[in-house]
Amino acid sequence: MTTPLRIAAGEHPSETILEALRDGRRVVITTRALGESHDVTLRVVDGTYYCDTPTRLHRHETLEEMRACIRKMGYAKSNATDSADSSGDTESADSDSSDGD
Repeated sequence: MTTPLRIAAGEHPSETILEALRDGRRVVITTRALGESHDVTLRVVDGTYYCDTPTRLHRHETLEEMRACIRKMGYAKSNATDSADSSGDTESADSDSSDGD
């Protein structure tokens, strides 16, 4: 099995994360919420993108949906390209209707 890419939230731009996923690697992102660290695992299985959080499994059917999730949740480093392409959606992940649950 390929070694996962382990990063902190905001450490790399979204394209670096997506490139690792396209290469067949899992990406483990350490996030902080309510003063505690949590790991989120991003992966691709049979063309479907998954965000496995401590409380929920999100599913995305396209690369663009996954890119939007990575940006929205703050997993990627903010930069001019990400900001220019961002949809500006600020709803919480629990209200995201594109997760396919």
